[in-house]
Amino acid sequence: MALAGAGAVVQAQPVPAATRGQLLYSTHCITCHTTQMHWRDNKLAYDWDSLNFQVRRWQGNAGLQWDDADIAEVSRYLNDAIYKFPQGARVSSSK
Repeated sequence: MALAGAGAVVQAQPVPAATRGQLLYSTHCITCHTTQMHWRDNKLAYDWDSLNFQVRRWQGNAGLQWDDADIAEVSRYLNDAIYKFPQGARVSSSK
């Protein structure tokens, strides 16, 4: 019995902590941008550069004043979670 219980503990996977990009997106963008928006036919992001451009554009429209690292983090989060575009050189996060 004890071994069966120990096996369940070993198999339990911890929930990964949210990334900075995910937190920024969830806090500032999700109100207007549902997941369906990213899958629509007329989406504006069609590769890594256009995704990064759209994140930069919309944070500016919203007056968020994100720096380059914040923009890269949100772009990376969206790409990892939804788009799966090949990426050029990744910007390392300094935050």
